[in-house]
Amino acid sequence: MSSNANAGNGKKIGFFLGPALFILMLLLPVPEGMKPAAWKVAAVTVLMATWWITEAIPIPATSLLPIALFPLLGVMKSNAATAPYANHLIYLFMGGFFIAVTMERWNLHRRVAIHTIKAVGTSPAKMTLGFMIATAFLSMWVSNTATTMMMVPIGLAVVQQATGFDAEALRAHSSDKGSQSINFGKGLMLGIAYAASMGGVATIIGTPPNTVMVGMVEKMFGVQIGFAQWMMFGVPLSVIMIAICWVLLTKILFSTGDMELAGGAAIIDQELEKLGPMKKEEKRIVLTGCFVAAFWLARGFLKKAVFVKAVMPHFGMVADATIGILGALLLFCIPSNFKKGEFLLDWKTAVKIPWDVILLFGGGLAIANGFAKTGLAAYIASQLGALEGASILVFVGAVVLITIFLTEITSNTATATLLVPIMGAAAIAMGVHPFATIIGACVAASFAFMLPVATPPNAVIFGSGCVTIKQMASAGLWLNIIGAVLITAFTTYLLPVLWGIDLNVLPSWAVMPQ
Repeated sequence: MSSNANAGNGKKIGFFLGPALFILMLLLPVPEGMKPAAWKVAAVTVLMATWWITEAIPIPATSLLPIALFPLLGVMKSNAATAPYANHLIYLFMGGFFIAVTMERWNLHRRVAIHTIKAVGTSPAKMTLGFMIATAFLSMWVSNTATTMMMVPIGLAVVQQATGFDAEALRAHSSDKGSQSINFGKGLMLGIAYAASMGGVATIIGTPPNTVMVGMVEKMFGVQIGFAQWMMFGVPLSVIMIAICWVLLTKILFSTGDMELAGGAAIIDQELEKLGPMKKEEKRIVLTGCFVAAFWLARGFLKKAVFVKAVMPHFGMVADATIGILGALLLFCIPSNFKKGEFLLDWKTAVKIPWDVILLFGGGLAIANGFAKTGLAAYIASQLGALEGASILVFVGAVVLITIFLTEITSNTATATLLVPIMGAAAIAMGVHPFATIIGACVAASFAFMLPVATPPNAVIFGSGCVTIKQMASAGLWLNIIGAVLITAFTTYLLPVLWGIDLNVLPSWAVMPQ
């Protein structure tokens, strides 16, 4: 049976299984000590989880269920159910999306990528590193999927020019062992996919699980994780993981030995020639992007600066979402051709942002809101009392490992959405800082590298025909294990130092509403 047929059967099963479980839970007695409203939220969560995992209906459509079901079940009023879909963090991501589609409109992302590749070098290993750095950097700001889809044609052109193999030839020779040309092509393609996921972890807006986690933490605990604060943790983790991945792909799994690339540099030069000199529109986008990035990074400092307080005493009201939308508005206002009334960003381009992802964020925040407001999170925490005194290192390691392999078969955003409230409750039950469990699970949701269905970049590379599932799984298994160790180490040892927190102490704000 084909994979498409299996997927279709899974959707059909999920379509009926979700409502069946939902109705069954509503008919069963409410567990002792749990509020009826909390049990109803649990039932809605099970329905959403089933439909998210099986994709019985489109994932964004499933994300809208709380708007319909919470009021109908008497969990909360409609205005409270819809409020999470207008959370300020959604507008942070929206601002990032607007900047990204503007870059794509004027091909600035392509220029950045090609210049990066050219600067790193044109030997096989250096070329792969250049592609990975360019992909990772763009994925910090642009959709992982869009970045991968842009990089693949350039990568295939380089591989074909340098080795004489196109995608079909790479697949046909997939069993060839030791062929330097084949190894270069496969290592390069996998490097693009993996770097897209690793780079996205570096910023709050780089990958959906990060944004969902930040929003849910604020919704559950009233604590904000800032843009610069996250980068202090995310960037080093991303850089080290990319370096390990590059060594693994180019020196161990797909070694190219002393192979010389024929024409690889020429392809890069041709791509630059096609782009021509940097246009004024691109320069204006660069300036706007630098302004936004600098503002994001400096907001924490400016908030405390005496001179800023003197000039703008209300600066504390400014959030990362404020800056993101300000940047987007600047793109709508800065002209590309003032005489013709044309601007860097128009609405025809703006509507291309991934609205489905925005709805998915809203659904995740709605679940977190339901967990917090009805006392469901507090109930879960009370039932996890056996975890009190458990080793943080062992628990985080187990959570990270389970999350990584769970994400191999489920949406990474859906996985993060479902796990964050549970991890928050688990931390309270253990009497430790919630970040100990939440951060590890969040990052792990973006570190699944084995299967095409695990992440969109994996699917794009597999769809190009350059690698087999066996080859992706072989390389991905190593990276899954290495990633689990690295995330666990970063979360338990480096995070407390970078953020000035003690993971062994439950902070005063870590209280679940009863």
